[in-house]
Amino acid sequence: MVGSRPGLGARQAAVLILIATEPAPAILFVERSRRLRHHAGQIAFPGGGVEPADVDLAAAALREANEETGLDRAGVSVLGAFPAAHVAVSGFDVSAVIGWWHTPGPVSAADPREVESVRMIDIADLVDPANRARVRHPSGYTGPAFIIDDWLIWGLTAHFVEGVLDLAGWTEPWDRDRTVEIPERYLTDRRNVGGTNAH
Repeated sequence: MVGSRPGLGARQAAVLILIATEPAPAILFVERSRRLRHHAGQIAFPGGGVEPADVDLAAAALREANEETGLDRAGVSVLGAFPAAHVAVSGFDVSAVIGWWHTPGPVSAADPREVESVRMIDIADLVDPANRARVRHPSGYTGPAFIIDDWLIWGLTAHFVEGVLDLAGWTEPWDRDRTVEIPERYLTDRRNVGGTNAH
């Protein structure tokens, strides 16, 4: 999954993979603001850099999710985390914290400086082989992708999604020879070969 880009001991960041089970299993994603310096317009998980007041990675991920989407942290149980992966364009080691949203509440683009929109995507849509592909970046990077309506989930975010699906045993066979080009809207930073949301 992300083992090919392990953490390098750089500044830490954490993202939240928030999984709801009602009314149907789904994961929370954000569309990052197009005004951001790095990863502008990318589809990602809420999250960002760990701050001194954060007691651990989970606290950082939950704090960032609250700031970006208004998520009520009391409604989330932390289940675990993936090992850190390094993102060269932002210089962060990014860990994905997995949370179960046992008491869902309202979420929205709470901080427009960071987030354009917020969307719950059904896990059934992420699993659907018709929505899976590999992407090719102008830099030469290739990796997994999920095509959900007008959104393309790629880079580190897609690696983390793939990891969740694999660990849960939800992955279905899909055409690994299907390759798509990354739309121009996601190429705001040509060096970006790991679309995530560390900043």
